[in-house]
Amino acid sequence: MRDIGPDLERAPHVIAARGSLLGRPLHLLATTTSTNDEAKRGAKDGAPHGATWVAEEQTAGRGRQGRSWLSPRGEGLLFSVLVRVECVPSRLPPAALAAGLAVRDAVARAAPGAGVKLKWPNDVLVGHRKVAGVLVEATTAGSKVEAVIVGVGINVHTRNFPPELADRATSVALVAGEPPDRAEILGDTLEFLDRDLHIVVARGLNLWQARLEAADALRGRRVRRDAGGQEGEHEEGEASGVDGEGRLVVRRDDGVLVRWSAGEVHVEWGEESRQDAKTPREG
Repeated sequence: MRDIGPDLERAPHVIAARGSLLGRPLHLLATTTSTNDEAKRGAKDGAPHGATWVAEEQTAGRGRQGRSWLSPRGEGLLFSVLVRVECVPSRLPPAALAAGLAVRDAVARAAPGAGVKLKWPNDVLVGHRKVAGVLVEATTAGSKVEAVIVGVGINVHTRNFPPELADRATSVALVAGEPPDRAEILGDTLEFLDRDLHIVVARGLNLWQARLEAADALRGRRVRRDAGGQEGEHEEGEASGVDGEGRLVVRRDDGVLVRWSAGEVHVEWGEESRQDAKTPREG
């Protein structure tokens, strides 16, 4: 059995052809606990800007809110990229959204016409089903961020999910018209991230408002989050876009606009969204 799939073995050539500064050097791993763990160690040991770790299997992969990220060997695209950028911590939410947009655009290129959207802050969906997720972490020195680690998990080849995920997850293979290529998706993601991330860190998301609006999976939908007080307390309203600082804008029932900077968002999906997600294309 090959340790690394033949499509991922092509990744260095695909990345070189794009001319991206990200993805160099590229570390292809048969297995690891987490590619974000690899990137953190690399950041501490002086790995350069753009260093990227890709794994066929993670034994302790994680997503947001401390959740685990499950991906059978050879079926997903699991990677983390180290971005050497100095900024204040308040720049991290816009950076996370820029990373989510890069992944969303790469998946959309692999599955044109599938209606790929971005769920704030950085889940990538088709309908209401998750196809990819992004976890952004930072290494800091005092009050400054020294490096940003962008961890990405994309369901690429998976066609059968465990029962507990079957109604909430999908894959590129299930929604694309052509068999997906993990090296191409990786190359696209790194190219798009290289193009956007430094500008977003320096200037915020104002230049990306049109893209965010077009990709927004939440706009106009009823959303709710725990308020962080006593058990059962929550805030809710209608999602009304994302501002230049990466915050979710929500119109409460009393008409007041509030901005959520963090928290687990629960969404009321319409019947149309659920029906779209239940009729995937076969590759």
